[in-house]
Amino acid sequence: MDISRNYGGHTDPGGAAIRRELDGLSISKVSVGPMDNNAYLLVCAQTNEALLIDAAAEPDRLADLVGAADDRPALRHVVTTHQHWDHWQALGAVAGMFETRQIAHPLDAGELPIPMDELVEDGATVRFGELELEVLHLRGHTPGSIALLFRGADRPHLFTGDSLFPGGPGKTNSPEEFGSLLTDLEKRVFDRLPDETWVYPGHGDDTTVGAERPSLPEWRDRGW
Repeated sequence: MDISRNYGGHTDPGGAAIRRELDGLSISKVSVGPMDNNAYLLVCAQTNEALLIDAAAEPDRLADLVGAADDRPALRHVVTTHQHWDHWQALGAVAGMFETRQIAHPLDAGELPIPMDELVEDGATVRFGELELEVLHLRGHTPGSIALLFRGADRPHLFTGDSLFPGGPGKTNSPEEFGSLLTDLEKRVFDRLPDETWVYPGHGDDTTVGAERPSLPEWRDRGW
């Protein structure tokens, strides 16, 4: 797989992956499947241990992202951000290929195609190598939707699944679910994280907390 080191937050379906190198962590992003799903491969620089966020589709391409050389990272964990089918179509195949530990929130775990090895709630920590991610439970898109926060040396990095995109919260199915999601985003993301926080969504281009913050009143006013 072609991997561009010029990370701008945009990937094309079927196109090259993009990779950014942080202090102690590399993040690779690739678009897979017909719904332009983003999958993220996180690799600890200290141990070469890897974690995949959303084995969404095209398991062979995800395996290519990990690589085949002797120095390829050891993929040991897959976190599924939520229960919707387009985010786990390759989960069984990836788990079989790499013998990974599967991680999700308990409220969505029962809808996933294979059993989970670890259930995580809000505030939990997911460790891989020498690094850790904080779990943020963002209720509304699904009951068990989670985001994953890496507090990097340069800025925080937040993987939001389908809970936050450029332009607003993810889809909800009722005013109550919309209110729940927006409240969680306000309290657990916008009230806690600085504007420079980089946001990696489940589809499409990246954004930042600062780019989205001015729209919070508009999102609240427009409602579901």
